[in-house]
Amino acid sequence: MLAVLQAMGAPVGGWDDVPGALRHRLQELWRRPLEPVTVVWNGRSGRVALRAPATLAGRTLHCSLGIEGGEPFGEWEAAIDGRRIEVEGVTYVEAAIDIPGTLPGGYHELSVDMGGDRHTSMVVSSPRVAAQPDRDRAWGVFLPLYALRSGRSLGVADFTDLEALLRWVRESGGQTVATLPLLAAFLDEPFDPSPYSPASRLFWNELYVDLATVPEMERCEEARSMLASGPVRSELEALLDQPLVDYRRTMAAKRSVLEVLAAFFFATPGRRREAFESFVRGNPAVEHYARFRAACERYRRPWSTWPSPERDGLPAVDPEAGERSARYHLYAQWVATEQLERAAGEAGRGGAGLYFDLPLGVNPSGYDVWRERGSFLDGISAGAPPDPFFSGGQNWGFPPLSPEGIRGHRYRYPIACLRHLLRLAGVVRIDHVMGLHRLFVVPDGMHGDHGVYIRYRPDEMYAILTLESRRSDTVIVGEDLGVVPSYVRRAMSRHGLYRSHVLQVEIPPDPDAPDALAPVPRSSVASLNTHDLPPFAAFWGVLDESRRRAVIAALRRRGLLGDRSGDRDILEACLAYIASSPARMVVLNLEDLWLEAEPQNVPGTTDQHPHWTRRARLAYEAFRSSPEVAGTLQRVDRMRKQS
Repeated sequence: MLAVLQAMGAPVGGWDDVPGALRHRLQELWRRPLEPVTVVWNGRSGRVALRAPATLAGRTLHCSLGIEGGEPFGEWEAAIDGRRIEVEGVTYVEAAIDIPGTLPGGYHELSVDMGGDRHTSMVVSSPRVAAQPDRDRAWGVFLPLYALRSGRSLGVADFTDLEALLRWVRESGGQTVATLPLLAAFLDEPFDPSPYSPASRLFWNELYVDLATVPEMERCEEARSMLASGPVRSELEALLDQPLVDYRRTMAAKRSVLEVLAAFFFATPGRRREAFESFVRGNPAVEHYARFRAACERYRRPWSTWPSPERDGLPAVDPEAGERSARYHLYAQWVATEQLERAAGEAGRGGAGLYFDLPLGVNPSGYDVWRERGSFLDGISAGAPPDPFFSGGQNWGFPPLSPEGIRGHRYRYPIACLRHLLRLAGVVRIDHVMGLHRLFVVPDGMHGDHGVYIRYRPDEMYAILTLESRRSDTVIVGEDLGVVPSYVRRAMSRHGLYRSHVLQVEIPPDPDAPDALAPVPRSSVASLNTHDLPPFAAFWGVLDESRRRAVIAALRRRGLLGDRSGDRDILEACLAYIASSPARMVVLNLEDLWLEAEPQNVPGTTDQHPHWTRRARLAYEAFRSSPEVAGTLQRVDRMRKQS
C-alpha cells in the first residue's frame, strides 16, 4: 500500500506519515477552485462545482466559455454563494457555476476569474450513449494478421492480405474482420512482439506493410530487384514456410527493402512529397516518434537508461545513421497508414468494418511512456488479484495510467489513443473495460498477491469514449469477462457499450444447473472463445464429461443438435446457438472452423508455449475454398438474417 501511495505522489515514508498525507491531500483539493475536468451530458446546461475561500463569499465571478476550435460561447457573472465548510482550520464556500444554454459536443474550456486569479476547467460535452449502428445482427470472423498467410505473402501476411480477407467476408455476407492489435512493436532491441505490449498505442506496426504495393516501388529499381530475386526474396519465402513467425528476421528482411524505398523517396522529387508533408502536419507526434525510435536503435537499451538529455527530452538525431533511421520510421508510418486507410475504405464500402482491440497497457520502454511520462505511474505495474485460475495473482509488467496525471493533462493521451483506432475501425474493443473504473496495481518487485486497486473517474472516461465513438461512428465493445462488479456492466449498458459474451466462459461450473447455455444479451458481441482462450476443439476436448452432457442436452432441447455428437457436430450446434441469438454481433474464430486445437496464447505462461507466433494451419486460399468453412459461414449468415 505504501509503495502504491508513493507512486501516486503521496508524501509518505512510513505508516505514521499517512494521516498527514491525507490532510495534505484534503487541503490540496479544497485549494483547487475548479476540477481539471467537468462532464456535461447531452449538451444540457451543467453545474460546475466551485470551491472558494470564505473570504470571497458573496463576491461576483466573471465566467467565460470557449468552444473547442476557439470560438467563444459566452460570458456571464456568477455569485460565490453556498455551504460553508471548515477544512483544517480554514473555511471554504462550496459553490456552483451554472453554464447557460446548450453546449455543442466537444472539449470546451471554462474560465473563471476569482480574486484576481484565472482558473480553468475542460468541459466535456458528450452524448451519454456511444454510437449505435443501423445494421443489426451483424457477424464477422477473427484471425490474428500474423497467423494469416496467402500465396502472395512475403514473410508474413500484410495489410493487403487483411483487405482481401475483408472482401471475402463481405462477399460471404459478413460485416467485420477482427484481429489482434496492429500497433507499433519492438521487433529488434528491446524485443517484444506481443500485440498487448506495444511500443506505442499511437502508431502502426510496419511489419505488415505490403512492400509490393508501396507506390515508390514502381520507380525504385533497387527495391524491385530485391523483391524479385536474391537473398531478400529467398529469406522472405523461407520465413513464410516456417510454422511460427520469426519476427526479428522477417522485420529485418522487410526493413531492408523499406529503407531503400525511404532513401529513394527522400532523394527523389515527386508528386507524393505533398501527400507526405500533409501526413506529417496532421500527425505532429510522428516526427517525435521517429526520433525516439532512432535513439532506441542507437542505444539498444530501454530509454530509462539513456543519458540525459535524451532520457528526458527529444533525442538528438545522429547526422548520418540517426537521420536515416528517423526518416525510415517516418516513411514506414506513412505507408502503413496509407495501406490501412485503403483496407478500412474497402471495409466501409461493403458496410463492414475493421474490428480493433485497444490494449490496456503499453511497453514500459516504449514511446508513449517516454513522451507522456506524467500520464503514467512509475514504480508499480498493472495486474490482477488472485483468482481460481491464478492463485498468486498477476503482474502484467506495464505501468498504469495515473488517475490524476491524465486529468491534469486533460486526457490528452487517452484521447489520442482512441482516435488512432477509431479513425479506421468500425468496431473497437476496450481491453479490460473494468479499467475505466478501477485497476489492480502491484509494486515493482512484488508478486500479484501484494497489490491494491486504484480508482479512476468513470464519468469522465465514459464521456470521452462516447464522444469519440459518436464522432467516428464506431461501435464500442467492452471486454467484461471474469469477475466484474455489477456497477461496471450497468455503466456499460447506460452508455451503449456492447458486452462480450463468450460461450465457453458462460457455461456454468455446476453440471446440474437448469441450463448449460446462458442467455446471450442483445447488446453484446457473442463468440465461442477469445485469443486468450483455447480454440473450441481444445476446449471441448478437456471439458469434463458431466458438463459436456449438460451442453449436449441444452443444444438438443433447442433443436440445434441431432443424434450425432462428434466434435464438428457440437461446434456447428454451438455456432448455431450464438448465430440465432439476439446478439447485435457474432464473431467466429476462423481456426475453429477447421477444428484447430492449438491456442494462439496461453496466459500465465512464458516459454511453455509459443505466444503470438503460430500461423494458421490453412492458408487463405485453402480455407476460402473449403466446403466446410464456406458452408459454415453460409449457415451462420442465413441464421443471422432469419432469426
